[in-house]
Amino acid sequence: MAKISANLGFLWTDVSLPDAIYMAHEHGFDAVECHHPYAHDMNAVTNALTDTGVPMLGLNTAFGTRVGDGGLCAVPDRITEARDSIVQAVEYAEILGAKVIHAMAGDANGADAQTTFIENLQYASERAKPLGITIVIEPLNRFDKPNYFLKDSFQAEDIVGKVGCDNVKIMYDCYHTQRTEGNILHRYDQIKHLVGHIQIAGSPNRNEPNRGEIHYASVLAEMIKLGYDGYFGAEYIPKGKTAETLDWLPALQSV
Repeated sequence: MAKISANLGFLWTDVSLPDAIYMAHEHGFDAVECHHPYAHDMNAVTNALTDTGVPMLGLNTAFGTRVGDGGLCAVPDRITEARDSIVQAVEYAEILGAKVIHAMAGDANGADAQTTFIENLQYASERAKPLGITIVIEPLNRFDKPNYFLKDSFQAEDIVGKVGCDNVKIMYDCYHTQRTEGNILHRYDQIKHLVGHIQIAGSPNRNEPNRGEIHYASVLAEMIKLGYDGYFGAEYIPKGKTAETLDWLPALQSV
């Protein structure tokens, strides 16, 4: 059986984060994950998690405070801000019981950006490891995010190797990988030992997982066969109200 998580950065964005947790539980998701919980009342969020028994899997480091920011961890002239965002994310992950933090690289390029990213990931690893938290990095496809530092799974594999910390892994987003590289199952098999979490969405339009060119029932079944025992995060843009776009969920949960 595939375990499916609702990514509340994209789903039920018209309600508060606590209400979105209740909605995800009501509609049968096995877990939730979010992007940026920092502006929300943590008592209300933790109460919703406790009431529903739904685990919060992960969250992202903050985008940053400037217009156009999309993360800070690979931006050479903003190391202090990046590390503050890492500390913040670890603190919130501990409160929420989340075990995965996506360290957002941001828009950057070149050797200095790579060095900055590696050193910030080592810092994040040191902060997160005592709490049993995994740091993940996620390549974003060049069509959606042309200036983002981390562009594909090959670069991510290289960065993880250079970081050299066993709690720094790859967020394997099937949508982004399909858009940039294709061959999502073959590539997953090559780097599965480095994968810390998997996300799904239809391709090429990032909509529901039962729309587009990826047959997720087959993909998830094969990933499970290859040894993946974690959750699959549904991070898609609903075509309408979230609750009206969930016809795909029972079929994938039955894989």
